[in-house]
Amino acid sequence: QVQLVESGGGLVQAGGSLTLSCAASGRTYSSYVQGWFRQAPGKEREFVAAIIWSLGSTYYADSVKGRFTISRDNAKNTVYLQMNSLKPEDTAVYYCAADPGGGIRQREYEYLYWGQGTQVTVSS
Repeated sequence: QVQLVESGGGLVQAGGSLTLSCAASGRTYSSYVQGWFRQAPGKEREFVAAIIWSLGSTYYADSVKGRFTISRDNAKNTVYLQMNSLKPEDTAVYYCAADPGGGIRQREYEYLYWGQGTQVTVSS
């Protein structure tokens, strides 16, 4: 069992930055993949970014490529999502997810563990 706790959400003006954190505890796997998803009001949850813990390989949705950066801190067992040049359309609840399988995963159903979510609101 893996527990994921997100933090770092909040209100920011367009063009600003925020960094989200996702701390993992419990049984973790060296090969697991960790991802970020988001869900805006009235919309489906969508993939944002993912990182393979052991390799550091990353993958991004086109909508955030060049603006968001996913990274991990092995010592803290924490994954970060640095979000720059934020836009009002980035407003959503952001969820951290993890799965013990290998390889980048972009689909919601491919992730076994989920955090509770953290709200990000970007004002225009």
